[in-house]
Amino acid sequence: MTIRIGYFPQNNTLWVLRHLGILEKSLPDVEWVDLRTLTNARVDPTSALPSAHGDHLFDGGYDVIGTGSTPPVTAQAKGHDIVYLAVSGPRVENGRLVVHADSGIHEPADLKGKRVALGHGSWQTTLLLLALEKAGLSWSDITPVDAYQDAADRFLARDVDAWVGSYPFLTAVEQQAELREVIPTDGLFSHRSLWFTSRAFATNHREELTVIINALQAADSWIRDNPADAAALFAADDGRPLSDWEHALRTRPWGLLPLDADFLAEQQHAADLFYANGLVDRKIRVADAVLPELNDYVRTLSPN
Repeated sequence: MTIRIGYFPQNNTLWVLRHLGILEKSLPDVEWVDLRTLTNARVDPTSALPSAHGDHLFDGGYDVIGTGSTPPVTAQAKGHDIVYLAVSGPRVENGRLVVHADSGIHEPADLKGKRVALGHGSWQTTLLLLALEKAGLSWSDITPVDAYQDAADRFLARDVDAWVGSYPFLTAVEQQAELREVIPTDGLFSHRSLWFTSRAFATNHREELTVIINALQAADSWIRDNPADAAALFAADDGRPLSDWEHALRTRPWGLLPLDADFLAEQQHAADLFYANGLVDRKIRVADAVLPELNDYVRTLSPN
């Protein structure tokens, strides 16, 4: 049978795995689905979260996907029966919320009434919500601007007041403007990459899923040992300087980890915030998306 895997550069492990050909040695009928080619209807960022990443697991788009932390929570809130495969280590160095150094915004509370650019529906939404909560604000206290593709340009043009940026995109902006960090990721949000599937696939295709998990682990090991070669795969796609990508990859942890209590608590907190701020329509229990035997298998791969 054909196994369909959704991938895009934002999930570094899957992007590299797609190019290495490791998985095809064990699963020759793999079909790679570039998420950027699929319909991803945008939503009003003030009142909803985009759900295409989770939706496509259940409409024939693909069987397995890797994203950041927000999409699986959104998928569960849409009523999709998903199962987590694994998570990465914390990637707190990957991004932060910044403003121009001459801005009057010095702390999260100063974001009230301001226009904040972010890739809405990604980890950036979660980071911003956590910071607003800590400052005693809600989602309705800011004007979120969904501007993933051109966020850096809009920030440099001062079309927005603040930007939740990530590397390597932040690198070019740091070279063009003097910035001030308002919301660091470290200490607020673990910002992990993760992989998930449908419960039906996890239940009926356990052997294939084990092969996929092993291949993801192998891809991470290769990135860790070959950051320059890995960076070339990303730079060839988006044209950014090789050095920018290599810096980004060298600062990230590699290796699959099982879902632990801390991660589940963080995801549950995010899910509760989405609901409380009117971004999803139902409460969920994140732990329902954990398959214990699958989690135990990933634990055997972890060095710890």
